[in-house]
Amino acid sequence: MSSTEPRPSRPSGVREAFASRPSEAPDAFVSRPSEAREAFASRLTAEIGRVVVGQRQVVERVLIGLLCRGHVLLEGVPGIAKTLLARSVAEAVRADFSRVQFTPDLLPADLIGTLIYDQSDGTFAPRKGPVFTNFLLADEINRAPAKVQSALLEAMQERQVTIGDETWRLEEPFLVLATQNPIEQEGTYPLPEAQVDRFMMKLKMGFPALDEEREILARMANHAVPRIRPVVGPGTLALARDVVEAVHVDGRVRDYVLSLVRATREPAAFGLDIGPLVEHGASPRASLDLYRAARARAFLAGRDFTAPEDVKLVAPDVLRHRLILSYEAEAEEVEGDEIVRRVLDAVEVP
Repeated sequence: MSSTEPRPSRPSGVREAFASRPSEAPDAFVSRPSEAREAFASRLTAEIGRVVVGQRQVVERVLIGLLCRGHVLLEGVPGIAKTLLARSVAEAVRADFSRVQFTPDLLPADLIGTLIYDQSDGTFAPRKGPVFTNFLLADEINRAPAKVQSALLEAMQERQVTIGDETWRLEEPFLVLATQNPIEQEGTYPLPEAQVDRFMMKLKMGFPALDEEREILARMANHAVPRIRPVVGPGTLALARDVVEAVHVDGRVRDYVLSLVRATREPAAFGLDIGPLVEHGASPRASLDLYRAARARAFLAGRDFTAPEDVKLVAPDVLRHRLILSYEAEAEEVEGDEIVRRVLDAVEVP
């Protein structure tokens, strides 16, 4: 095409991506929903799988969070590739990545930035912190004190950061991937319920199976970690998000979502005997997140409608961390997963 020829028009409502790059660039422009779905469900998943062995369900849930603009909390023991997963997703979607190791002496300025005094003109200039990124890995988030948690809360919920008397919007995509170790409690702070509720999903990462660990040894025993290639960029992500928001949700499936969440608050109305175990049920934000996550899961499965199965599959990840259990539940060693399982068994599937 010569420089005098007009460029072909782009579909409205979708951001221009890498206009200066050739058509064979990793983020080549896509214009059809099927192409966006292929980029996420096939190419992106396969590229991450070149580095992260196994953990397919966790990878899918992280992609759901990315598609729904939802933050994700990863829980698992050290050494199971939580950090590697976060970095791989960021590299595969051609996004900026920052990692912050949370410690008890961490200050809000270490996360969001601070004002620096300039002696030359006697003014204060902002120095932005690592939160100004696309993917923020908050490593061992439960080790930071309350002031740091409150600073992160503004970024997670409002997608903005305030330093001094100035406020900056965070660029899209912005996703917080936080990790916590479930077996080590020394020097940790329980996350505030308000902040936990801001995480769209809490994912539990376990040890790999024998065949998977054998594959890990074969790939990485000599520190030869494969390099991630960017396969999705901002334009494809924007289109994929638009397609997810257009996925059809039948009224009966919508009512199913509401029934699952309400059953955690009013268990007796659904024939459940979990009342003494649950002090507070899931919030309306849980209904929204469950609804959105089910649509994104249907998108990744190649459908333009949401099925009850989509809701059931993502319900444990969306609800487990939002239930505030009673002392009786702790005494009986009943966890949130068990409560969610009982709710799913009791609520009628449409």
